[in-house]
Amino acid sequence: MTQNSAFLGPKIALFEPDIPQNTAAIIRTCACLGVKLEIIEPCGFLLNDKRFKRVVMDYMDEKDIKFYKNSDNFFTSKKNQRIILMTTKASISYTKFKFNKNDTILFGRESAGVPEKIHKLVNDRLKIPMKNNKRSLNIASSVAIVLAESLRQVDLN
Repeated sequence: MTQNSAFLGPKIALFEPDIPQNTAAIIRTCACLGVKLEIIEPCGFLLNDKRFKRVVMDYMDEKDIKFYKNSDNFFTSKKNQRIILMTTKASISYTKFKFNKNDTILFGRESAGVPEKIHKLVNDRLKIPMKNNKRSLNIASSVAIVLAESLRQVDLN
């Protein structure tokens, strides 16, 4: 499964996704907005999972998805690119950040985020501000919110 390296635009990366319906919804969002998706394995489900297939419908185009066997492979391939980690542990809002055209926006695992070693590899960490006492938004909603702002800023859509 390959990806066109000449693609100029934001990319969404998912770290070890574990809920098939969320990943499928993110694939649909990326497909509809013309954004490349990158998935860092292992996934917590198989791509033939019926819950995944029900949500992804006919939006699954594997040429628009790049799979990485692990986070080491992902970060090695991104050594000269900016990676932005979305995390509830960040202090900067995504609305206060200047996105670039070729950013990769990384989202953690639904059940656990990303490990501390990943936090240390990324210079830019952002959050979606939420009301007090709320833990997190659904990852598919979070991707749509941040991706819309990124696309707005770089004026690609």
